[in-house]
Amino acid sequence: MRRVIGIACISFAEMSTILTQIEACLNSRPLCQIPSDPKVPQALTPGHFLIGGPLMALADADYSNVPINKLSRWQFVQRYTQRLWKKWSKDYLHQLQQHHKWPTESNNIQRETVVLIKDDHTPPLQWKLGVIDVRYGSDELVQVADVRTQSGVLPSAIHKLCQLRGDAE
Repeated sequence: MRRVIGIACISFAEMSTILTQIEACLNSRPLCQIPSDPKVPQALTPGHFLIGGPLMALADADYSNVPINKLSRWQFVQRYTQRLWKKWSKDYLHQLQQHHKWPTESNNIQRETVVLIKDDHTPPLQWKLGVIDVRYGSDELVQVADVRTQSGVLPSAIHKLCQLRGDAE
């Protein structure tokens, strides 16, 4: 948080707003898949334990390229929340993708697996989920997958996908 906000001068109300929005971001992260309709993948989040369902927010305009002196105080607060979201979500997805070096070969990702899609332009509290259909390369390893999302089927490289951990059963 210190890296994102730095030495900016913010009021107590603005700091409270930023912290509340950061809390919502942290509690929106997918923990594992909820067994449901395979065409509409759903993930269990900490928000399910807090309010009984996923946390949602309307997407705000992206203020990252707007000079700070042109922003209202609300836009200023949103800019810092968006910056923190981008850094944190990227780190979180990277953590999900970490593979430790093993002396044996690891298994390929399987068909019908629910995955998170890495996208740098996703607004706060929104995670792109999809179900994959894999394509094998000449070396019998999965290189590309067709990801079924709510907006259609997208081809994606495997390094842009993060497999959700086991079912919530």
